[in-house]
Amino acid sequence: MERDEQGIYVGKAAADAAGDRGWLLGHFKPSGDLRHSDEVEVKWGVHPKDERRARWTSGEKRTALLVLISGRFRLEFPGRDVLLTEPGDYVVWGRGVDHSWHAEEESVVMTVRWPSIPGYAVEGA
Repeated sequence: MERDEQGIYVGKAAADAAGDRGWLLGHFKPSGDLRHSDEVEVKWGVHPKDERRARWTSGEKRTALLVLISGRFRLEFPGRDVLLTEPGDYVVWGRGVDHSWHAEEESVVMTVRWPSIPGYAVEGA
């Protein structure tokens, strides 16, 4: 939205996220953009009630943190589900942990993943 000569970027998550499947920061932003990073990715996810991930993510090569901003959001892992119900509830999972999700209510979540890996994307997710 706005970058000044001091190297500060000011934006709005909903507007900025709309252009890149929710991702605000990561390797996929243009080189030279303050939001370009090979170390970390940040996503602003807005999910309508009953939205589900298109398919499970398997063979994950990153560590992730997902924080509930609003709503009711279920993370599904093999043999265990984690239900986030209060703003600030969060879950962290490591490399190699398969997962999926379901928005039980309209939900807003922020996801942080590291490292940011070029070429890695789950189709239909």
